[in-house]
Amino acid sequence: MSIHPSAVVADGAVIPASCTVGPFCTIGPEVVLGEDCTLVSHVVVDGHTRMGARNIIHPFTAIGVPPQDLKYEGEPTQVEIGDENSIRENVTISRGTMGGGGVTRLGSNNLLMAYAHVGHDCQVGSNCILANSATLAGHVHIEDYATVGAFCPVHQFCTVGAHAFIGGGTIVTQDVLPFSLTSARRENKAFGINRVGLRRRGFSSERLLTLQKAYRLLLAAKLNTTQAVEKIKELEGEDAALLAAFIERSKRGVIK
Repeated sequence: MSIHPSAVVADGAVIPASCTVGPFCTIGPEVVLGEDCTLVSHVVVDGHTRMGARNIIHPFTAIGVPPQDLKYEGEPTQVEIGDENSIRENVTISRGTMGGGGVTRLGSNNLLMAYAHVGHDCQVGSNCILANSATLAGHVHIEDYATVGAFCPVHQFCTVGAHAFIGGGTIVTQDVLPFSLTSARRENKAFGINRVGLRRRGFSSERLLTLQKAYRLLLAAKLNTTQAVEKIKELEGEDAALLAAFIERSKRGVIK
């Protein structure tokens, strides 16, 4: 085990011998790290935090710290993190609250760039990117393969759909459609499908064509949202079904 002499590791913390804990790191007594994790330096991991394998945590990051919620009174809530995440400088990940389910979750293979914030009770999937200073308020749900651009605040209880791409500086106050390219020029709008990102992830021409048809119905046809969803359900393929289901279960409305 490689633990720098200046690191402070509380009794009770579980740290496998394969881990590296750098200078001036602080690890609380209820923290459990997975195999081959690296805490570069000046990292704080506290609370009931469970972390998977091969995560790299960069300097001045704080994980498992108390939520920024005035109702929180020290209840034993948690943070759960998967495998192979890259968490860059000055990222903050708050533990959950009893009113929000008690657990803040981060999946696997995510990149959280500098100054990103994951608030209490957020549920972040896998293969996501939170760019510099992306800020998730409490109870936000980020589905797999979504990208939240730099300086994007996401309002409480919003959902960002799978494979969505949010352009930098977009203020998100409603749910972001899966597969969409959503950005703020003068106002928040969905500008069709995230074609470049979907191609990079191996989406076939047939899948892209189906999604393009679905978004034409939703954004360009003279249909209200309910009518568009019924038409989207008639298209073949699971992507169209996923899109329709996302819209139907949205509680805050979707950005069109």
